[in-house]
Amino acid sequence: MKKTVLIISLLIANFALNAQKYTISGYVSDAGSGEKLISATVYDANTLKGTITNNYGFYSLTLPAGKVKFTISYVGYKPFVKEFDLQKNTKLNIQLDQSIELEEVVVTDNKVKEKVENTQVSVIDLPIQTLKTLPVLFGEVDVMKTIQLLPGVQSGNEGTSGIYVRGGGPDQNLILLDGVPVYNPSHLFGFFSVFNNDAISNIKLLKGGFPARYGGRLSSVIDIKMKEGNNKKMKATATVGLISSKFTIEGPIKDENTSFIVSARRTYADLLLQRAISLIGIGTGGLINGGYFFQDFNAKINHKFSDKSRIYLSAYTGLDKLYANYRELFSGEYYRYKFGIKWGNLTSTLRWNYTFNDKLFSNLTLTYSNYTFETPVELEYRERINDNFNTEEYKMNFLSGIRDYSANYDFDFIPNPNHYIRFGAYNTYHIFKPGINSIHYKSINSKLNQDTLFGNNDIYANEFGGYAEDEFSIFNNFIKINAGIRYNGFFVKEHYYHSFEPRLSMRAKITSNVSLKAAYSEMSQNIHLLTSSTIGLPTDLWVPTTLNIPPQHSTQIAGGVFINIRDLISVSVEGFYKTMDNLIEYKDGADYFSQNVNWETKVEVGNGESYGGELFVEKKVGKFTGWVGYTLSWSNRQFENINFGKPFPYKYDRRHDISIVGTYKLNDNIDFGVTWVYGTGNATTLSLEKYRVPNLWGNVLNPLGGYYDSWSNTYSIGNSLADYYESRNSYRMPAYHRLDLSVSFHKKVKRGTRTWNISVYNAYNHKNPMFLNLEYSYVARQYNLVQYSFFPIIPSVSYRFEF
Repeated sequence: MKKTVLIISLLIANFALNAQKYTISGYVSDAGSGEKLISATVYDANTLKGTITNNYGFYSLTLPAGKVKFTISYVGYKPFVKEFDLQKNTKLNIQLDQSIELEEVVVTDNKVKEKVENTQVSVIDLPIQTLKTLPVLFGEVDVMKTIQLLPGVQSGNEGTSGIYVRGGGPDQNLILLDGVPVYNPSHLFGFFSVFNNDAISNIKLLKGGFPARYGGRLSSVIDIKMKEGNNKKMKATATVGLISSKFTIEGPIKDENTSFIVSARRTYADLLLQRAISLIGIGTGGLINGGYFFQDFNAKINHKFSDKSRIYLSAYTGLDKLYANYRELFSGEYYRYKFGIKWGNLTSTLRWNYTFNDKLFSNLTLTYSNYTFETPVELEYRERINDNFNTEEYKMNFLSGIRDYSANYDFDFIPNPNHYIRFGAYNTYHIFKPGINSIHYKSINSKLNQDTLFGNNDIYANEFGGYAEDEFSIFNNFIKINAGIRYNGFFVKEHYYHSFEPRLSMRAKITSNVSLKAAYSEMSQNIHLLTSSTIGLPTDLWVPTTLNIPPQHSTQIAGGVFINIRDLISVSVEGFYKTMDNLIEYKDGADYFSQNVNWETKVEVGNGESYGGELFVEKKVGKFTGWVGYTLSWSNRQFENINFGKPFPYKYDRRHDISIVGTYKLNDNIDFGVTWVYGTGNATTLSLEKYRVPNLWGNVLNPLGGYYDSWSNTYSIGNSLADYYESRNSYRMPAYHRLDLSVSFHKKVKRGTRTWNISVYNAYNHKNPMFLNLEYSYVARQYNLVQYSFFPIIPSVSYRFEF
């Protein structure tokens, strides 16, 4: 009996000892700068239990008591390994050193395997270092143009930075900068993005299988994190390119607990062109000056109160301005004319991280954003009558935009390695300006002073909701699931919309190097973009869901196979199918200029669908890195009163899309970059023929009621030309392809490192179509289809200095 009791007691003690678990938690950062490392792999090599760091470098890993081989790895860094006896909850803040031995597989193998291990489908992390190596247009490194090279993502027109993900429109991309939506991510009418790569630490693209913590858009999430600032030492970077220059400075304030970063960029093309424009004005008998510029400014400061509490304050502001001033004086009359177009974003974020305990992490975020577009015009006329002057003054302005005030409270709860729970709530107050005109007229002689406003009134809306998701493993990690749900409510003009959005992602690990994944997600979107342009002009208007315009909604399923080849190459093959409801499009002949009409009466509401497959082969290890992406896809739209109610291809429906991207590091001083892209032609609408119609204005324009066509040099009586269209987007533009090349020369000098980058855009000078137009040929005496191309071969050079 005593032996039995003793054996039972030993078994209970042994079970209790084995059941005892402790938690290792802390932050992972860069040893050189103190920057937090996002999605670093944290695991115990003995049990293979692991996790990853969150967006702020925090991790929590609960393990059984006993011997552990605690390991942390991150691409491009030397792994951290520590063996010890885990007998209590342990805090470990780890700083990783960057590795110069990139060919060492041990440095990066866990990052390559991560695509096989995790549950998320249709997610791509984009290294910042890759952006700095690839060929660029005009020497401007561009985040959005690099994202265009990924499978499932299509560009708009030649040279532009707009993106269209899996058949969606530009308004269906949630572009976040430090958690704040950026409503217009473009400079120079869409040819450059607003994101300064020197101020960015991490970029993540989600195309499908959205976790419940993301919402508000149908097609994609581009999550961009700003750098926190080097908390070890002062560091500065200056870059001079063909059309702009930028400067970045970062460092600690007093000690390592506080750091900052400031980065600014501005074009100077307007300064160089002003003299030439002035000479043109002199040639016309007047004085003229004008130009165009863009600028942006990023700033961030963060402070560590303790290991539990940190605060961040970040801001971004950007501005584009096109302007022209003209003055003319003759015969006692004076004219002054000013015209401008300007648009820009302003965002700010106040963020507080607090760790309640080693398993519960919280993040409170307060944000503000403001996007505005306006076209100020001034006209002054002064006429001398005898000894007096009669002065008349006109001022006109069109203003539109969207302003947000938002609060989010998010939590990460990690009870054990088999569960990662996230939950939170959010509220956003929107102020929409769908377009309002102001006119001011003043006359000195008549003593008139009039102000007039007309257009669409401001619209106020409140959006709120919450989410919960859990990522958990079953069957000894053979199956891993991320299941969640998101609730969204939208209150506008005394009308309330709401939706429940289920999300589910699953991974089945077939072998240690092969996994199958599938995902289902529903998304809702309460804002719309009214657009009639093809290059993302700032005249596109943001408008809300209303009583007549319901929220957009999408359902997407995606799945694929993910393969790790010898810890060197990751391969993924995915398929997707997406439906989209309540899309809006301008009615035929309508646009934003007709401001006397309410915008709701100018649009049609319809549906869309897209489907296809994607191949992504990526190599991140060794001197030669890069990827090959291929997309086969279809995207269609259908509106009751457009195209006779029949389905038609979306304007960016592109059947085949290929991108080949490579970088080669010859040595520490020289590296090369190459990009080749190919895409079948976009869909466009062209008239099949021109025909004569009665000219209603004939008797006014000409006593005989005739019409003169200057293009065809013909004269007709009582008729004018009209176009006949058979269907919308029934014609395909020619295929698009180009080759870009670059080489960078690095050299360590006394006070830092200097880099010369030489790039060639469109190296074999292929004339890619920007748009097509039907024009009359004087020689052939007939109408021909003419292709316009904007970008020939363009060499560029930039100089970068880090000190």
